Amino acid sequence: MTVRASRITAVTSGKGGVGKTFVAANLAAALARLGRRVLVLDADLGLANLDVVLNLFPKITLHDVFSGNARLEDAVLPAPGGFSVLLAGSGMVEYSRMTPEVREQLQKVIEQVAPNFDHVLLDTGAGISDVVLYTVSLADDVIVIATPEPTSLTDAYATIKVLATTQGRRVLQLVVNQARRPGDGRTVRQQLQQVVDRYVSPTLDSPVRLDLLGEVPSDPAVRESVLRRELMIERLPGTPASLGIVRTATRMLSEL
Repeated sequence: MTVRASRITAVTSGKGGVGKTFVAANLAAALARLGRRVLVLDADLGLANLDVVLNLFPKITLHDVFSGNARLEDAVLPAPGGFSVLLAGSGMVEYSRMTPEVREQLQKVIEQVAPNFDHVLLDTGAGISDVVLYTVSLADDVIVIATPEPTSLTDAYATIKVLATTQGRRVLQLVVNQARRPGDGRTVRQQLQQVVDRYVSPTLDSPVRLDLLGEVPSDPAVRESVLRRELMIERLPGTPASLGIVRTATRMLSEL
């Protein structure tokens, strides 16, 4: 049996607009700073935007690899921040559903690239579509990104419930983005855990546990970095949000 040293982590969210790709990209840069070899795979196959966040203009994407027009190794690109990326083409309607062909190709790609990295972060789409759920199923760990907003909490709960009931997930990690005050992360985790304990865990063979992996404060520097298409922890490493990302990466390594 082959032992795979790499750790595959799905970064997902119940709804869009919570900063999932922003967190994934900056978390990758923070892990790289800590000496880890990191790849971020843009698994939002139909609405990819990791290239926009990183200000990259790829000539080769996953679409080219899937269609046989390019080699996988040529599609893996260096990104600002010291990590690597595997980008998807945006607006590819054929990837909006998880066909058997796309399923097989995505799994093959991940299996091929994983041995070359310590961490592979799968930046999934938002929600609970079949594409998102299949992508998450390929990961060892799941990080759910949420904000303190009620709609985000509702959709995060829906995601957690589906992953627990359909994939047997019993431990999920939570990163609370756009925290307005210190302690918001613990409050959000507690709120979600209480609902899961009441409505989800009693229906399962064992309870579901949510671990608070990190809290990223609300910070004007985030919007500035996004508009400039720059990694925040590279350009503004001392800002509250940057420090929150670094603490999240450090805890992620300590828990491994």
